[in-house]
Amino acid sequence: MNLRDKLFVILQYLIPQHGLSRLVGTLARSEVPWIKTTFINQFMKRFDIRLDEAEIQDPDQFPSFNAFFTRALKDNARPLEADAVNDIASPADGAISQLGGIRANQIFQAKGHDYSLYDLVGGDSALASEFTNGHFATIYLSPRDYHRVHMPFTGTLRETRYVPGDLFSVNEATANGVPNLFARNERLVCIFDTDNGPMAVILVGAMIVAGIETVFSGQVTPLPKQVVTTDYLRTQPITLQKGDELGRFLLGSTVVLLFPEGKAGFESDLKAGSVVRVKGKLGSYC
Repeated sequence: MNLRDKLFVILQYLIPQHGLSRLVGTLARSEVPWIKTTFINQFMKRFDIRLDEAEIQDPDQFPSFNAFFTRALKDNARPLEADAVNDIASPADGAISQLGGIRANQIFQAKGHDYSLYDLVGGDSALASEFTNGHFATIYLSPRDYHRVHMPFTGTLRETRYVPGDLFSVNEATANGVPNLFARNERLVCIFDTDNGPMAVILVGAMIVAGIETVFSGQVTPLPKQVVTTDYLRTQPITLQKGDELGRFLLGSTVVLLFPEGKAGFESDLKAGSVVRVKGKLGSYC
């Protein structure tokens, strides 16, 4: 790591992560015209945001910065490319952080850093065992990306596990410098049952992420500082089709996918740094 990245990581340990995120969240929700317009214009300029594919293309028409950030795309902007029956679709626009095999209970984060599958899913050994020696993919959503998360494969929601934690940034510098990053940040673990076994879609919070929303429960953070499990099979089952919207981030973050042993494989040309697009082919079930 260079000196700049080291200082960035050290700073994150020192600042009040949750307090800063709440402050930014308040501003991002504001519908005061000069606040939301200033935020949107500066953000578009800083990250070269274009609205060609967006349902709303006039920045002034967004009621808040959050509405702009979680903007919907036109219906035809992201056709489902992973259309074969066993194809796995990318859940988001972004870049591959890492992907590959889970080594027993360990997931690769960055050079010199593995983290625990057991910790990632919130300390449930039975749940972790369903993905032991399986496969994972970690996808980083940069500030300029489309920030809605879609289903990689058709599945019925079994349960969600909200896991409280830190709010470190999830960019490359932090992944290289903060041990157990994805297993220590706040996250929502969504477990789906599919025709090919269980599938986990994990929405990981990050620095100044003002919340995580799902289509089935609305905004899920902040919650009490304890693991909260919601059993969806006890209520009316929720089945989402491949490509359906699952949720969204109120500011950028990361999605981690988990698949069981021997069930899934990824496209051979995908590696750390590869750019992916939502609904594009990420891999296939065996």
